[in-house]
Amino acid sequence: MLEPPESHVIHTDRRKERSVFKNFIGGEWMEGVAINRNINPSNLDDLVGEYARADEAQAQHAIDAAFDAQQTWQRSTAEERADAMDRIGTELLARREELGRLLSREEGKTLPEGIGEVTRAGRVFKFFSGEALRLGGERLPAIRAGVDVDVHREPEGVIGIITPWNFPIAIPAWKIAPALAYGNSVVFKPADLVPGSAWALAEIIVRAGKLPPGVFNLVMGAGSQVGNAMVKSPKVRAVTFTGSTGTGRRIGLDCMERGAKVQLEMGGKNPLVIVNDADLDVAVSVAINGSFYSTGQRCTGSSRLIVEDGIHDRFVAAMVEKLSALRIDDALQPGTDIGPVVSQDQLDQDLSYIESARSEGGRVVFGGDLLQRATAGHYLSPALITDTENAMRINREEVFGPVASVIRVRDYEEAVAVANDTVFGLSSGICTTSLKHATDFKRRSTAGMVMVNLPTAGVDYHAPFGGRKGSSYGPREQGSYAREFYTSVKTTYTLA
Repeated sequence: MLEPPESHVIHTDRRKERSVFKNFIGGEWMEGVAINRNINPSNLDDLVGEYARADEAQAQHAIDAAFDAQQTWQRSTAEERADAMDRIGTELLARREELGRLLSREEGKTLPEGIGEVTRAGRVFKFFSGEALRLGGERLPAIRAGVDVDVHREPEGVIGIITPWNFPIAIPAWKIAPALAYGNSVVFKPADLVPGSAWALAEIIVRAGKLPPGVFNLVMGAGSQVGNAMVKSPKVRAVTFTGSTGTGRRIGLDCMERGAKVQLEMGGKNPLVIVNDADLDVAVSVAINGSFYSTGQRCTGSSRLIVEDGIHDRFVAAMVEKLSALRIDDALQPGTDIGPVVSQDQLDQDLSYIESARSEGGRVVFGGDLLQRATAGHYLSPALITDTENAMRINREEVFGPVASVIRVRDYEEAVAVANDTVFGLSSGICTTSLKHATDFKRRSTAGMVMVNLPTAGVDYHAPFGGRKGSSYGPREQGSYAREFYTSVKTTYTLA
């Protein structure tokens, strides 16, 4: 386990002392008002660590510190920011196995997935090291003689960053890196379920990045206090949020009411279309990966499997055979394919959706059962549900667990119509050997990201990420498109 520096030891009484991982505010590690006990979902007897929880007053302290530091940081050179991002990325990559183990231990995704996520975070910082130097402008011809027109980008100011639990290092990285690279200061609030990964990332950012005090702030705590302070503060010029649809909408309304910039990544109910001409082995592999890996806890996961009648029965039989061979166990155990659900609350939600599908006529052909393993944990066998209709609750709402439903359709045209019949629009996919179907689906899908013969989950760190309809609001994340959110365009006119 990562150990906090000596300065993080809080003396709780005369008989004992307890090491608590603190918040980082205004260049100092600070105690909180309460303690968050971080429990391993693979082993409920394993305490990952204890982490400070801030209140609204401490969140405001962080906002004030970021606001003051912004005045200096925005005048730093692109090379200074680039070097800082490069140092952070280098350390993340060097420590990917250690940090990946911590991530898997607290979140529950398998160790290879945890290591892969840390690797991605390191690559993100490396990418934005380069982007800091590539942020350009343009000179336009004026319509008046003797006038120069210049367009360039400036940092927005203080950025409030609120992240979810399912990607506890990658998502913070792809928000924090561009914010800092483009000259903004940051107040970062991670999800309560995964403070360990957030703290480890923050410690690297402030130490390896060698950032001036106040430029980066870590404030762990409840969204109702810490998050609310960030969303409501006039000193926070922009808020980027990834999480539930309901919370995202409230944040969006609060930000728009005071004229702040907002970027929202919310839910998904992503379709994977399997047409009759699909390669069956490819289709099953794509569906298993997209629906069940990372315990199905991905906003881009394939939760609706839309299957043409001609291949339906063979596809379902092959899926059951493949699922039967998967190993569900401790995330850190070698050979584990699927780890535990992240928490008891999430497990209860998954089970309630499975029962809802049954009550509406769905048939659970595999899984959906609680499992016992060597250690007590939130283990659930991946559930495959057939005989479902697109109007069922299981196909309208985001489950966010190892649960996938199958919808049988008559033909390709019905498959496209069903795929698009959702309030969400994050990711979609199709498995086909037909160039005609692939080309047509890429054009007609109403999702922000479309995959052909690939899992709906899994994107590159240098490409834009985001959806349409109820899934996303505001500019895209990742890649060079990130500049649209983290910078503001300024046009200047000069009489020559």
